Amino acid sequence: MSERAPAIVIIGSGFAGLGMAIQLKKANFHDFVVLEKSKGLGGTWHDNTYPGCACDVPSHMYSFSFELNPHWSRMFAPQPEIRDYMERTADKYGVRDHIRFDSAVESAEYDDAAKRWNVTLSDGTVFTPKAVVSGIGALHIPSFPDLPGMETFQGTAFHSAEWNHDYDLTGKRVAVIGTGASAIQFVPRVAKQAASLTLFQRTPPWIQPKPDRSIPAPVRAAFAKVPGAARAFRASIYWTLEARAVGFTIDPRLSVPMEKLARWHINRQIKDPELRAKVTPDYTIGCKRVLLSNDYYPALARPNVEVETSSIAEIREHSIVTEDGREYEVDCIIYGTGFKVTDALAEQRIVGRDGLKIQEAFANGIEVYRGTTIPGFPNLFMLLGPNTGLGHNSVVFMIETQIQHVLSCLRLIQDKGADAIEPKPEALRSFNDKMHRRLRRAVWSEGGCQSWYLDENGVNRTLWPGHTFEFWASTRKAKEEDYTLSY
Repeated sequence: MSERAPAIVIIGSGFAGLGMAIQLKKANFHDFVVLEKSKGLGGTWHDNTYPGCACDVPSHMYSFSFELNPHWSRMFAPQPEIRDYMERTADKYGVRDHIRFDSAVESAEYDDAAKRWNVTLSDGTVFTPKAVVSGIGALHIPSFPDLPGMETFQGTAFHSAEWNHDYDLTGKRVAVIGTGASAIQFVPRVAKQAASLTLFQRTPPWIQPKPDRSIPAPVRAAFAKVPGAARAFRASIYWTLEARAVGFTIDPRLSVPMEKLARWHINRQIKDPELRAKVTPDYTIGCKRVLLSNDYYPALARPNVEVETSSIAEIREHSIVTEDGREYEVDCIIYGTGFKVTDALAEQRIVGRDGLKIQEAFANGIEVYRGTTIPGFPNLFMLLGPNTGLGHNSVVFMIETQIQHVLSCLRLIQDKGADAIEPKPEALRSFNDKMHRRLRRAVWSEGGCQSWYLDENGVNRTLWPGHTFEFWASTRKAKEEDYTLSY
């Protein structure tokens, strides 16, 4: 078989693509290639290098279950350490030779006659695999606000996911737009450098204290040498995090202790009543992602930092003007405005059986069977697809569950001597109807906020509406009756 006709193409080398590649190798399957658009592996942990970038899920849970890392230096690992873990894991399991870097995928089209996919790269190279596994994740396409005059700004502007390390922020007048998970990590660092920092806040996030601390060497040694110690610690973290799902998915009143902790955190760290009012949310905790930080509120209280809650009217050559008429002279704008999530899939150039475009399949909303497969798209598998995100635990758990689902689909093809597999439309309909009934009762739909979890119609296309062990129990093995095999 030629180099460009592998059995499987995996797109992306983040946790999803890397985990898929490793499990194929462990199953003694070597006929695959990983296409990575960047110059190095790691996905979001390769691209995001902003100051303070770190995981907001405990390190021991934010790692593969089959490759525990007893040597995490902190409870919440910084970006370089996570990427180093991924690099070591790729080398240990021998998947680096399967990765082609600088290989951005432009389109994927299914050839009905050949029963293969045509995967075209930006340089014109075409791969023709039997199956495609998309491991691109949800947080990789930076989202920018649509603000009048953005293109006229004469200073330096960049997104937090594309940090300009060549630009020295020391002594500069900096504007930060957005108050999401990335912003609360880099704002404290920028505030220490900048002459002034104006934070343009649309909606304040709920923030809890971050239980982060260095892990002492004796403890790391015990994790490495005592059988079962690291796994038991990981299990304790898993069940602690899993308990939070009750308030998010069953009854928001059960999250009252979480909200009390967040309010105590605000009152303890911010003494100015005016600033305190600005940063106190007016929606149910959990409606938007709950964030963790010990230094964000103290940064906002610095004399060189101002929180602006009036909407931005326009951006001029050297300033930002708000709706209430205030004008802020700035040298640099940093967009901490997150990523395209619900609309990212609809923008991809994917064509399935009989010329079915993915935009046509999603005409009534993005729906995927168990976040992994789509009717009309044979042998196409998505990792971290719609409604597999989490607001309470580690997505690596979800990735590993989906990988087992993909492997069981591939085994079905092999065992039955089939060419392709795709979910039945009725299986998709049943799964999504049940899931969205649960989502409509969850805090994300009824908590009184707007978030990136929801699409333009207010439908949650991002999160799983329950416990992760429910997803594991129902998804890890594909049910043959839910799929159509073609020969």
